[in-house]
Amino acid sequence: MNIPSAYIHIPFCQQICHYCDFTKFFYNEKLADEYLEALEKEIHTYVPGEKAVVQTIFVGGGTPTVVTHKQLRKLLDMIHNHFDIASCEEYTFEANPGDLDLEKVQMLKDYGVNRISLGVQVFDDDMLEKIGRVHRVKDVYTNIDRLLQVGLSNVSIDLMYALPGQSVKDFEKTIDEALQFGLPHYSSYSLQIEPKTVFYQRYNKGTLVKPPEEDEAQMYEMLQEKLAANGVQQYEISNFAKPGFESKHNLTYWNNEYYYGIGAGSHGYLPGKRTINIRPLPAYVKQAMENGKPVLHEEPIGVKEQMEEEMFLGLRKTSGVSLTRFREKYNRDAEEVFGEAFPSLKKRGLIEQQSDKIHLTPRGRILGNEVFQEFLIDD
Repeated sequence: MNIPSAYIHIPFCQQICHYCDFTKFFYNEKLADEYLEALEKEIHTYVPGEKAVVQTIFVGGGTPTVVTHKQLRKLLDMIHNHFDIASCEEYTFEANPGDLDLEKVQMLKDYGVNRISLGVQVFDDDMLEKIGRVHRVKDVYTNIDRLLQVGLSNVSIDLMYALPGQSVKDFEKTIDEALQFGLPHYSSYSLQIEPKTVFYQRYNKGTLVKPPEEDEAQMYEMLQEKLAANGVQQYEISNFAKPGFESKHNLTYWNNEYYYGIGAGSHGYLPGKRTINIRPLPAYVKQAMENGKPVLHEEPIGVKEQMEEEMFLGLRKTSGVSLTRFREKYNRDAEEVFGEAFPSLKKRGLIEQQSDKIHLTPRGRILGNEVFQEFLIDD
């Protein structure tokens, strides 16, 4: 079974951000010890023998680097013991600015981690406090310096826009400061109000107001223009990179390829099925320790679903969906499978075709969800 990627979830945070709906819990050393034991049981279920050969590993959260030095070494050891790190092309750790002392940075480097994703969000201390972040702007500078000091130069930073009280000018300042680092990769997302978050509660009470839609659109267009002018090309709706530094792990998702989903609340995609792990921490630990299979739900994925997802996910990429690859993969022509979707979306100016590639237009990127629903196949 060829599974090219592994996602490993560490659900602990020093503080819960006001917008975050990922599986996360306040860090507790004892709970983290128990979780790492359970995590190793689950990894062993997927990789019981020889080390798995994967192209990418992504350790996300939560905040994987919030754990102690001893716990971080244990985590790195278990990944090293079950996966062939030497053959892994991209090995990413998420981190929060402020969590990375020099010992942790050196440890990550020594264990073969070759890419860091930093959750910066904004270069504005007041806004960082308002959205529930614990780091401050100076921490970004300190941590990037430490990463570069040990030779970890493949750094990506996340930025957010359309935040409460954020103006177009505010976001422009964040983009300009982010670009001063000359990093190879940037991700940027507009604020989504998700259930079970602090912001969701405030939104329902009427105490949280997002910027107008026209401001949000202007922020997104400015982001695209400024990054392109600095040689950082958009390759997906929310992701930008210098040539050769596109996230190989995220491309696994958008190319509709298989990946292990390991850890509380993780989603995996294996031949014939998608898996969702148990989310509550005590239940995850209990089930993983009992049988190494803390799966809450398995959803069968047939050819119909695969073809739909090929379009949903592939159209997120700037390069779009290759009709030749679609035909090779499913032995069907996409135009035949999706009928009127192509001419209808072309007529509306939401997609266009170049050679054998179908991709979103600039307007189509803004109205992506309208495009994607056109690729649902009638039963």
